[in-house]
Amino acid sequence: MTQFFAQESEAVFYQRQLQVIFEDKYFHWITVRALTELVQEGKIVTDTLPLLPGSEATSGFITFYRSNTHRYWKREADEIVKLVYRFSDSAFTSALGAQGETMFDAALPTGGFMPLGRKVRSHRGMEWKETKHDLDRAFERDGVAYGIEIKNTLGYIEKSELEVKLKMCRFLGLRPLFILRFAPKSYINLIREEGGFTLIFKFQLYPYGQKAFADEVRTKLRLPTDCPARIADGTVHRILKWHLGTLPKKSM
Repeated sequence: MTQFFAQESEAVFYQRQLQVIFEDKYFHWITVRALTELVQEGKIVTDTLPLLPGSEATSGFITFYRSNTHRYWKREADEIVKLVYRFSDSAFTSALGAQGETMFDAALPTGGFMPLGRKVRSHRGMEWKETKHDLDRAFERDGVAYGIEIKNTLGYIEKSELEVKLKMCRFLGLRPLFILRFAPKSYINLIREEGGFTLIFKFQLYPYGQKAFADEVRTKLRLPTDCPARIADGTVHRILKWHLGTLPKKSM
């Protein structure tokens, strides 16, 4: 990571951005730990700005990191704040969540998975009452019912939420299927241990009509954002291949 900042000595980055840039190599929390250590060692500099430009009275702040030789960083940071504020707006984040669900609602039936319900708290006479959580969807194929969670976010699903959703699936008799933009291997292993599958789709799916915005975020912040018209057939095929591989083998 020291080499990264040496190569990017005239750039400034915010924390979530760096977590995503390095996520193929490091867990998000490892990246934050490494950044903290580099700051403590004096190898890079950190600054915190309010998320709402021009105002100190905000509910959120954004943490930046830069080479300690980068002196004229503020203008670039201000531009990043404006961009992050746009896609952090509550209406837009709600639209992101709805887009992920809508796109996979359309994609899963192309692989033969048929919908059973939305906002699922009960299944076959069993009702989840331990918490107020629900599962985004339930789908079924070949007599196997799946409890599905869809997360179209740059950050990981919270581990506490993951554990509750897995417990719900176990209680309701649903096989867990987590459709996530990204997840650490430790989370994927937890899902596998419950007999489930994790589909990683990598690129955050922007709402219809927001291609220019997705392109801007991807170009300026190097974040994996896209605005496709549909989920690629190969993505659904990964779920289908795993599903078919778990079915009992037919005797000759």
